[in-house]
Amino acid sequence: MFVKLNAFSLIGIEAVLVHVEVDCAESEQSKTIIVGLPETVVRESVYRIERAIENSKYVFPQARNIINLAPADLPKQASCFDLPLALGILTATGQIDINRFEQFAVVGELALDGSLRSVKGALPMALAAKELGITQLILPAENAAEAAVVEGLRVFAVNSLIEAAAFLTGKTDIAPEPPVNLNIFEELSVYEVDFADVRGQETAKRAMTIAAAGGHNLLMIGPPGTGKTLLAKRFATLLPKLPLEESLETTRVFSVLGYLTKERPLIAVRPFREPHHTISEPGLAGGGSPPKPGEISLAHNGILFLDELPEFSRQTLEVLRQPLEDGYVTIARAAHTSRFPANFILLAALNPCPCGYRNDPRRECRCSLNQIERYMNRISGPLLDRIDIHIEVPPVKYEELSAAAPGLSSAAMSQQVAAARVIQTQRFTGSQTKSNAAMPHSEIVKHCALNEQGHLLLKTAMEEFGLSGRAHDKILRIARTIADLENAPNITPMHLYEAVTYRTLDRKLWK
Repeated sequence: MFVKLNAFSLIGIEAVLVHVEVDCAESEQSKTIIVGLPETVVRESVYRIERAIENSKYVFPQARNIINLAPADLPKQASCFDLPLALGILTATGQIDINRFEQFAVVGELALDGSLRSVKGALPMALAAKELGITQLILPAENAAEAAVVEGLRVFAVNSLIEAAAFLTGKTDIAPEPPVNLNIFEELSVYEVDFADVRGQETAKRAMTIAAAGGHNLLMIGPPGTGKTLLAKRFATLLPKLPLEESLETTRVFSVLGYLTKERPLIAVRPFREPHHTISEPGLAGGGSPPKPGEISLAHNGILFLDELPEFSRQTLEVLRQPLEDGYVTIARAAHTSRFPANFILLAALNPCPCGYRNDPRRECRCSLNQIERYMNRISGPLLDRIDIHIEVPPVKYEELSAAAPGLSSAAMSQQVAAARVIQTQRFTGSQTKSNAAMPHSEIVKHCALNEQGHLLLKTAMEEFGLSGRAHDKILRIARTIADLENAPNITPMHLYEAVTYRTLDRKLWK
């Protein structure tokens, strides 16, 4: 008897429909063959399925079982085929009678006792099912809340092979998983940190407000213990709340890597990723076989914070150059090329020298010039050029640390950011651009016009500091954001002067 089921396989962060075709024929020699480019984890599923069927009080057929996973030229690499394979074998051998497989897609990994384990990528599978017109999805209970995020899809949660077979044969009824209440955004989009906790550093807070308002990357340089990490971890409190569309984009990446839970089926706040400086290139940008997203994709629509920037491998840092420009990362393999989203704000922090106390009036720096030069040169000029704002974070005075009054709060700063973002939304209506930091050169020419005094100031800065063409455009983008924060229609020389100061620190420290 021949049986055909719908299942899904993951390629990168996309789910692809796979037809599971099962044909069981009588034979003197029992053998199960899986064709259609199954990888090791799929070939090994035969042993899991056999014991799961036997331990579920069914009989694994002593026959010649041919299983085809179509399309045949697509590598199949996940354990999510266990459940559809087992159901197909039971139906093909007449142990259960199911005639409505075409209405469903089925995924799930089997344990030896017949129970179901969670699978990775339930959200991309649910989204793909809806796009293909498949209205019903059967999957493990652990993944049900994640898939129920997709509107218009009936999700059925099962805990075992027995339960799945009973439901499909009509012997038991399972209610569809209730849709995820989008009020979860209000419950989960709460931050436990606030800029009011940061005493002093008002100049750094000003720079962070500008960075959040325009979506600019930011580099902080200062001695140890001055609050660089403290500031970075509060940056997300300034950004607009994550809308559902962006939440689904980010959640898709977390789903593929298996980072979601029943309690948190959606990413409701902007992600903050803080990888250690020992991370590898594939860990940061993504890679492997099959390619999987890295930290920069997990930071999509959020923040990537690189602390102790020179301690990262220079070769590893260079992989950031394309994503910072394009907003995505491309992983090319012989069989397939994957593109992962990587639209994030980069925050980076570093000490000014190996010991950390260069230019610190309180401590003496004991680093030699050669040591300082080698330390700072671990960061390439092209990467620095892609970071819009460079600021110093000096030590905080005792009077500021011991002051009873709290510092400027996240609420006050985010109000300024929200007002500037509204101006940008109106400015870029009908355009793919969403923030000042993403303006292409044509829009810079249109929206960042300067008067004669402004042109003279920018020309002087370009010649004196040897700034690149990219730095020229970034200065204008920052100046536009500063003007937006003041609700000014035009960029004034004062806006431009402040923007230039955020681009000259690297020329002083990397000379």
